[in-house]
Amino acid sequence: MIKILFVCHGNICRSPMAEFVFKDMIQQQNLTDQFYVASAATSAEEIWNGVGNPVYLPAKAELAKHGLSCGDKHAVLLKSEDYDKYDYLIGMDSANIRNMERILGGDPKGKIYKLLSFAGSERDVADPWYTGKFDVTYRDIEAGCKGLLTFLLT
Repeated sequence: MIKILFVCHGNICRSPMAEFVFKDMIQQQNLTDQFYVASAATSAEEIWNGVGNPVYLPAKAELAKHGLSCGDKHAVLLKSEDYDKYDYLIGMDSANIRNMERILGGDPKGKIYKLLSFAGSERDVADPWYTGKFDVTYRDIEAGCKGLLTFLLT
């Protein structure tokens, strides 16, 4: 089983969008039994008294436009032990990557990637919390997830 963790700053927009886009892609290809997919945050800003906030409503709405649901997903924090738990830890932007490396104690096994690198780009997936462009973020995430799935299946 291939274990993938998508990571962003707060785990309420980009990384849960990537989690559920990727889950939908593997479901469409009848591959769900070959993957474990989750998402997490590098910051505890969206986690209060151990309880994470739900997916941000505009992110949830963008997923719904594409027929996807994120259920009752709530923000969770990236932990150092996640490095050994997952095969691929995929950040949305350069700041996420730096924070992931700090939290995880580096990347000695080369497991940390930026999502759009799988789509042939070193661009960051822009944070729609700031841009308000959830459709643009969705398209970038979809392109990165398609590239990731192709990478993993070849």
